[in-house]
Amino acid sequence: MLVVRPAGPADFEALMGLAKASGPGFTSLPEHEPTLRKRLDISQGSFGETLPLEDRWYVLMMQDTDTDQVVGLAGVKAAVGLKRPFASFRRMTFSHYHVSEEAGSHRNDQPALVFVNECRGWSEVGSLFLKPEARVGGAGALLARSRYLLIGTRPDLFNNMVLAELRGRFDADGKSPFWEHVTSKFFGMDFDSADELSGKGDGQFIFDLAPHHPLYESLMHKDAQAAIGQVFEEGKPAKKLLEREGFQANGLVDVFDAGPTMACQRDAIRTVREARVTRAIVTDDVEGDPHLLSTTDLAGFRATRAIAEPVEGGIEISRETADALHIKDGDPVRAIL
Repeated sequence: MLVVRPAGPADFEALMGLAKASGPGFTSLPEHEPTLRKRLDISQGSFGETLPLEDRWYVLMMQDTDTDQVVGLAGVKAAVGLKRPFASFRRMTFSHYHVSEEAGSHRNDQPALVFVNECRGWSEVGSLFLKPEARVGGAGALLARSRYLLIGTRPDLFNNMVLAELRGRFDADGKSPFWEHVTSKFFGMDFDSADELSGKGDGQFIFDLAPHHPLYESLMHKDAQAAIGQVFEEGKPAKKLLEREGFQANGLVDVFDAGPTMACQRDAIRTVREARVTRAIVTDDVEGDPHLLSTTDLAGFRATRAIAEPVEGGIEISRETADALHIKDGDPVRAIL
């Protein structure tokens, strides 16, 4: 059985393993020991509610209960853009007009990217990564939706707007066309160096070095133009999962690789909206369909997908499922019924 639970300092080796497996462009998961250890400390403080809201970053680990192996992770930031800029490019169209008696009137529309610092205080879901061998049987959906189940346990701790950034397009050589042809010219470093610096939490350098004037798309290399707002191949399933939850592209793209930003109102997210609190009825024999289940408290948050049967007065679950969630008969449980 796969269970999603809070990450803490004891998960360092597992987190480093996931960082190494995630590949280039996964900004929030650098192969940097001090950063990852700090991330786990922050996660522990977030679930323990000992950190201010603007510092909270809830890290979730997906663990196989049969092998105790960690096979994936996901994260939720309570608020972005409060202590460091949340830098993006916004896609805009500039319309240029010329009117004269000799030439008549002419209009020329030019798509362009404009550097912005938006989404201040919004919550962010991200850091979604699942080992390739574990991408079967609905594991990705469980991992992704566990973030919304977490938000639903304490909506008051999260902003009314929730965003997600997706990794942009990379070519067969592992390079970002947008970075190579556009933003690398402004940063004076290679992609991996910029990505690592950003992953360590230093977002100020992006604000300082990124171009603060419009970048006209027609002046870009055709490969860079084609990459704007596009998702890397392995990220397409994650994009579909976001769309099923109600997320839509909001016109912002990443400064480094031009991957899209998607957003949704917190209470309109499908899983947040559909989850209901009911009573767990633990039994030895359960017949039914797979249901998404989670605990109801923040500190002891756990989520899984298991056979369950809604009945009068609650929902029947197996003892194995109850053990995975660390709950007992009669305890409250949140379920997608």
